[in-house]
Amino acid sequence: MKTNLYTSGLVMRASALFALLVYCHAGSQAQTKTLLALSKANHTLSLVDPVSLKVIAKLPVGQDPHEVVASSDGKMAYVSNTGGGHAHEINALDLVAQKALPNIDTGPFTGPHGLMFMGGKVWFSAEGAKSAARYDPATNKVDWCMGTGQDRTHMIYVSTNEREVYTTNVSSGTVSILTDTLLQPSGFAPPGARPRRDWIQIVIPVSVGAEGFDVTPDGKELWTAASGDGVISIIDLATKKLSSQIDAKVKGANRLKFSPNGKLAFISSLGLGDLFVYDVATRKEIKRIPVGRGASGLLVDLDGSRLFAACSPDGYVAIIDLKTLEVTGHLDVGGNPDGLAWAIRK
Repeated sequence: MKTNLYTSGLVMRASALFALLVYCHAGSQAQTKTLLALSKANHTLSLVDPVSLKVIAKLPVGQDPHEVVASSDGKMAYVSNTGGGHAHEINALDLVAQKALPNIDTGPFTGPHGLMFMGGKVWFSAEGAKSAARYDPATNKVDWCMGTGQDRTHMIYVSTNEREVYTTNVSSGTVSILTDTLLQPSGFAPPGARPRRDWIQIVIPVSVGAEGFDVTPDGKELWTAASGDGVISIIDLATKKLSSQIDAKVKGANRLKFSPNGKLAFISSLGLGDLFVYDVATRKEIKRIPVGRGASGLLVDLDGSRLFAACSPDGYVAIIDLKTLEVTGHLDVGGNPDGLAWAIRK
């Protein structure tokens, strides 16, 4: 009897250990990260293993792909085709089956460019329509839009509560802040009128050519760099006002991204061959990293270890070690690489 109990105990402990190992293994495999990289010249979206840096697959996209974003579950990708402000196409791609799905016709919202996925929907800027809009994959319809009245409404950012939308407007040299607001009845409203919700816009002048931008991880500031004069403009998002500018001289500035800890800002330039690195706290340049003849799309690794820079004129994606701030390699995803994004499969 003792032997049976002892044997039974060993079996139970072994079974528990095995179950724990299976659970831990499953947990480690529950999330898969894929690097998405666009090639404008080849009209393809490359799916890249971020560990081996090997291209897993290439999927066809439209004739003028600019930006890419993945759904929150990492199963879908969406690619904007701008067409000089005249196209009205967003490509939908199934990342699980690795195939292109029917295109999304954005209709009157021409020139789709900037993309963000939030709340189960695709938010996008529309350069030709001078607007921001939102596409619902569940209904296959654009279910929200708002005009900016600004020229070349280019990049877009949506707050996590979906109550604020930020855009840069390149040719107008402005930033639009669109806010879902509770408006009180005016003095002309009938008695008993109730407050109503509506979107309002605040337009903040920055510099002509303001294009790439990012919001600090703490949500307090928006930084944007202008291609014309190379100035970095900083907006206080609490007051919704321009708080300061840095004469960075990043001529041809294209994109701006923060490190995950918010300590560093990276600015790419299509006019210069360097990636500019700024200390966010001191507002000072700390390094210029030679990456090629110019760069556009930027993507920081989620753990803050690497940065990927799409060097469009050179035909490669440069890989930068963020500890040493040095280029450690190059990735070939096709000619004229641009938009980059992460797909996190859950």
